[in-house]
Amino acid sequence: MQAEVHGSAQGRFAACREAVAANLADGYDLGCGLAVVHGGRLVVDLWGGFADAAHTRPWEADTLVNIWSTTKGVLALAVAIAVERGHLAYAAPVAEVWPEFAANGKEAIDLDLIMSHRAGLNGLDVPMDLEGVYGWYPYVNALAAMAPLWEPGSRCVYHAMTYGHLAGEALRRADGRMPGRFIAEEIAGPLGLDLFVGLPESEDHRVAELTASEDASDWVAEVERTGYRNAMHAPPVTALTPNARDWRAAEIPAGNGQSTARSLARLYGVLAVGGGDLISARGVRAATAERFDGMDVSMNLPTRFGAGFRLGGPESPLGPNPESFGHTGWGGAFTFADPDNGLGVAYVMNRMLGSGVDALARHERMIDAIYAAL
Repeated sequence: MQAEVHGSAQGRFAACREAVAANLADGYDLGCGLAVVHGGRLVVDLWGGFADAAHTRPWEADTLVNIWSTTKGVLALAVAIAVERGHLAYAAPVAEVWPEFAANGKEAIDLDLIMSHRAGLNGLDVPMDLEGVYGWYPYVNALAAMAPLWEPGSRCVYHAMTYGHLAGEALRRADGRMPGRFIAEEIAGPLGLDLFVGLPESEDHRVAELTASEDASDWVAEVERTGYRNAMHAPPVTALTPNARDWRAAEIPAGNGQSTARSLARLYGVLAVGGGDLISARGVRAATAERFDGMDVSMNLPTRFGAGFRLGGPESPLGPNPESFGHTGWGGAFTFADPDNGLGVAYVMNRMLGSGVDALARHERMIDAIYAAL
């Protein structure tokens, strides 16, 4: 069965349909969604391909998929809302709201260091299984008890898994709600989004099966090579772990969000024009102000971070505008706001690629089509 592209791409954004169709035809994508909000209007809402490896389930308008680290941007917004309400402060030590976190020399680590991947806590130094991550408390208690793996603030090392539990526990201590509930009640609910961190079993039938190319985990090998292997152990997570029901049900705000491109584009479309009723424009600016610009030494890649948001620019996958902000996800997903152009953009998929020419071609086709329309 040939993959088809469904949905709409209005007016000058028509080339986005061609980009999605080409990616499906070339086998870069199995199933995917691409959405663009421009000036508050949904101008691109496309989906196509298959939601399973067997090619038996068409990708539908409401198909959900694990968005990996794209979830980090959603948690960054949740934290930003709490900061604006005065429940958290970026420059304040995390131990002020989470006293146990002060153990073993962490009393001065502030929220900004955690949000910009500079806290020295990119992984555990003790064994931990996935059940401990799923259960929340074993993982956060182990993080609270450990010493930093290097001097906090001295370098940027991507906190692939720990970011979500570190920032999420600070949010829980300050607000009283688990991150998944906070996101549901303060972000997804008010905007009517298909966005979950902790997926109800009743929604499981809508979730796409993840697949992966042979090079999809090459970045993990690079982290191992550079010596920052704690990020990928205790516990180990593979490209296909999210196909398990236990993963979907848990709250892992660093990487187990389930959403659609349409919902993510709508969310970032709101942030692109000032935050709407979610957060003030001042709060958005505070969250997206640059905290780090340099090399992520665990992956040997240039990176820029705000408070949990990746920032755009010529070397960023979040579009060419340095003022853009959002996040990427393992395998190729991305979502971002471009405030200068009033854009909210999101792409989700179930075929995870590595960092080779296929991934680059897939990404460039979509970004080029979007920005050519402007």
